[in-house]
Amino acid sequence: MALLKVDRLRVEFPTRHRTLVAVDDVSLSIDAGEVLGVVGESGAGKSVTGAAIIGLIEPPGRIAGGEICFAGRRIDCLPDDAKRRIRGREIGSVFQDPLTSLNPLFTVGQQLVETILTHSDRSAADARRHALRLLGDVGIPAPAQRIDAYPHEFSGGMRQRVVIALAICATPRLIIADEPTTALDVSIQSQIIALLKRLCREHGTAIMLITHDMGVIAETADRVAVMYAGRIVEVGRVRQILRSPNHPYTRGLMESIPRLDSDSARLAQIDGTMPRLHEIPVGCAFHPRCPDASDRCRENRPALRMVDDPAAVACLLFDDGRADG
Repeated sequence: MALLKVDRLRVEFPTRHRTLVAVDDVSLSIDAGEVLGVVGESGAGKSVTGAAIIGLIEPPGRIAGGEICFAGRRIDCLPDDAKRRIRGREIGSVFQDPLTSLNPLFTVGQQLVETILTHSDRSAADARRHALRLLGDVGIPAPAQRIDAYPHEFSGGMRQRVVIALAICATPRLIIADEPTTALDVSIQSQIIALLKRLCREHGTAIMLITHDMGVIAETADRVAVMYAGRIVEVGRVRQILRSPNHPYTRGLMESIPRLDSDSARLAQIDGTMPRLHEIPVGCAFHPRCPDASDRCRENRPALRMVDDPAAVACLLFDDGRADG
């Protein structure tokens, strides 16, 4: 049984004039020890999906439909207190900007110890020893000297390591990592990726890795879900999607990545932009930008359907389980 199962999730944000749908009919699952990459342009609904899973949709935003089940129990309809107990203890989170996750007024040691004490029965002395071990585990040099430093005394990459230590201090079974490497240079990115993969390998931690970077997905994830305009348009194993993407949007993403073996002077690009929430077109949301769009794409919204187990795609080219054009 999957550790996390999201079934037909819908997230809405009511406004004075209309209700905006940020996530529409999203279904996904993650097994223990698996990394699921969720990729797409800004505004695709990736971060909102992650926030819904950990119960951080701020009012007036709301989960308007679907179910979120974690370890065999439904968690989207739990009271706030119950969600807080799950958040941190069983589901950890890592966000793009570590400064938003760290309190500048307290040392990193104080923040780690407080989090450990909140989610365990350890004594204060044992919690500090555990905090030291965690800082060493995530690659902080000389943890005994750095544990009493403040967040501003760390580099961006080291702050992100501290945030990961906070996320794993209660040994959660699932981590939601939202753009954890975006603000870091390439060498630090690779170290953070290696750290996340080690967590999966050594602790059986499941990770939902949200990013717009297909390179990070290729390096880290086991499976990938591609999102566009609040919906999943393709999902499958990373190697399969990298080598032969089915959806025109996924193909566009892959073709826009620089290649060392290419002689082209210009990168391919996807014409147009992601539609705003109040401007999502009828039919397939991607049709205004799609080179393969037909009249039926402008009228009918495709459902996500299996094309080659475990790959699925939401495209009218695959109505019969195979491309017809």
